[in-house]
Amino acid sequence: MFFVHFAIVLLCILVGARIGGIGLGVMGGLGLLILTFGFGLAPASIPIDVMLMILSVVSAAAAMQAAGGLDYMVKIATRLIHRHPKYITFIAPAVTYTFTIFAGTGHVAYSVLPVIAEVSRKNGIRPERPLSMAVIASQFAIVGSPIAAAVLTVIRYLDGSQVSVLDILKITIPATVLGIFFACIIVNKLGKELNQDPIYLARLENPEYRAELLDSVPKEEQEQTTSWHAKFSVFIFIVAAISVVILGAFAELRPVVNGKPLSMVHAIEIIMLAAGAIIILCCKPDNNVITRGSVFHAGMRAVIAIFGIAWLGDTLIAAHLPEVKETVSSLVHAAPWAFALALFVFSVLVNSQAATVTVLFPIGLSIGLPPEILVGTFVAVNGYFFVPNYGPIIAACDFDITGTTKIGKYIFNHSFMIPGLLSMVFSLALSLLFVKLYF
Repeated sequence: MFFVHFAIVLLCILVGARIGGIGLGVMGGLGLLILTFGFGLAPASIPIDVMLMILSVVSAAAAMQAAGGLDYMVKIATRLIHRHPKYITFIAPAVTYTFTIFAGTGHVAYSVLPVIAEVSRKNGIRPERPLSMAVIASQFAIVGSPIAAAVLTVIRYLDGSQVSVLDILKITIPATVLGIFFACIIVNKLGKELNQDPIYLARLENPEYRAELLDSVPKEEQEQTTSWHAKFSVFIFIVAAISVVILGAFAELRPVVNGKPLSMVHAIEIIMLAAGAIIILCCKPDNNVITRGSVFHAGMRAVIAIFGIAWLGDTLIAAHLPEVKETVSSLVHAAPWAFALALFVFSVLVNSQAATVTVLFPIGLSIGLPPEILVGTFVAVNGYFFVPNYGPIIAACDFDITGTTKIGKYIFNHSFMIPGLLSMVFSLALSLLFVKLYF
């Protein structure tokens, strides 16, 4: 009966991922309806702690965006890219990585993709190189952001262990930064140079394309003074994020409640809600703009996805825990890297790092995987790039009017596959190495 239940769960995940948006979450609800009312399975507990942590972080991040904080960050990044076009394949991913670290979502990459495409084209650099690495970096940075949904979920599951937020970040950040850097070195040589690319040269023969590609000069954006509200909102948000890391690393700094330090779950929720309140009180963003921003929408999608799909996955696991333990345990003990592979494959299916952690980390803990192995394989949740249906991937292809950044005829031969696989291999290998060194 397990395989029947598993097939239902897998079908709901696949359909939800295909629908997109809140589809993953609501399809989880449909799966629960079938399993509970149809097969009599007892629903597991709702992952409310994870959902509330994400909501608190999204509240602060959305307030910062409404106050102009993200626009201020984009302005700084745009200047940096324009000043050093020769190194754009390295600078572009550094920019999107930094954005994701502070925003907690990879969707902030949208704001700089047009700049990357334009600067690389104007300087004769194949846009596919910086665009592909910029998108990959925006995904991989999720595991290094202390306010990302995936990291918050890991914190929740490892809250009872000796692993702190700082322990997680000191593995994931250097591993992904170095992994992406090594990938950039290789990607910087991939493909023909722009002036030798047959697709680009063919487009130049078309008068309409030629006018768009060469003769049209984009209007220079007028230099606008950034308000102190925008700068202050960024400052408050960064202070809050750093506070989360410090409190996670030093439990003695947290207030004592019932004889033990306040849990990190509650500490994160309190700090981020307070940060949102300070931004709103001091920077006075429009409340309607807060809930209409891209950060707020992305965060709500993550909450709904975790609500439905994690609840569904937990229900399946709870009903068949002995069989799951036996099967997965034997596989992982025979080949420890198998858990990393499971994380990667599942992330490809669900297009959500947080949902992947929510479903698979409890399995890892239940079969006795040590927390350090879970942290070491955490970077494997970045499988978004494998199937080219992720928003920034589509956007990058659209922004590159030279045609070098594309989704191939056979779907999987797209511009992001090699950069993504290189980044994954390097980052995962380094992550496991750092785990051995630090733990």
